[in-house]
Amino acid sequence: MNRRMSGDCCGREDEGGAITLPGTYDHDTPWKFYNHLIGQIPEDVLVTDCCVGPGWTYVEAECGMGLSYTLKGGGAASYGGRLDGLPLKSVAELSKSWNWLEACLGVAALNAWYTNEDAVRTLGGALADVSATQLGQNPFRTLRENYRGKQVTVIGHFPDLDSVAEIAELTILERNCTQSNDTPDPACEYLLPKQDFVFMTGVTLINKTAPRLLDLAQNATVVMVGPSVPASEFLFSWGINVLAGRIVVDPEKAKVCVKQAAKFGDALQAFSIERLKGNI
Repeated sequence: MNRRMSGDCCGREDEGGAITLPGTYDHDTPWKFYNHLIGQIPEDVLVTDCCVGPGWTYVEAECGMGLSYTLKGGGAASYGGRLDGLPLKSVAELSKSWNWLEACLGVAALNAWYTNEDAVRTLGGALADVSATQLGQNPFRTLRENYRGKQVTVIGHFPDLDSVAEIAELTILERNCTQSNDTPDPACEYLLPKQDFVFMTGVTLINKTAPRLLDLAQNATVVMVGPSVPASEFLFSWGINVLAGRIVVDPEKAKVCVKQAAKFGDALQAFSIERLKGNI
């Protein structure tokens, strides 16, 4: 499995973009995961609007709109200026920030470029025929027979995990354990190498745990789930087998939902792109 793709795909600290994060351009570190995603965004696509809402964050650009979960906390902010009018590629640099609100904007910027209907179809993905409030491309249901009787770890809380526990040996890794079946997330070092299936939230892109979790889960079938997930083929080279996310189909409605913490409904459409292993 090629987790360190060849070629000079990454940005450099001396490129002089509007936003740079010193110390994040070394090819021999996990930053390469983010730098490759950022590096594929053209220089001339501009951000037109953005908003950090109480539950979700959006970045709108000339190419479309992307979403990210709003994660609070982390370190000090690294950039304090306006984002509208900046190159989308520069705003995507914030995905590497240790300030979680900045990182949310950076991941939403990645999704503004990658996560759209054309990209999903080009990658052979499936789009749900129902609104995002319905079951659609819910991977916990569509992959149910694949993980039946197997060891499954879910990173983060998702609805209806009781149905997973009914047919599989389920472990839930969570940073803030609030339920009786939660396991503290440092247990990932011990558990993930032995799992058959790993479902991980797109929030792992924001908090920078994704590269390490993917390394640990390389023996498993890995599913990345949620509206923060980019529809990027590159993610398959890092060991992800299924991308299950959301594209924005009604940007104006999505903006209102972000600002008012309302349900997205048919403003989003579920997608699933699979590169499943041959013997699961």
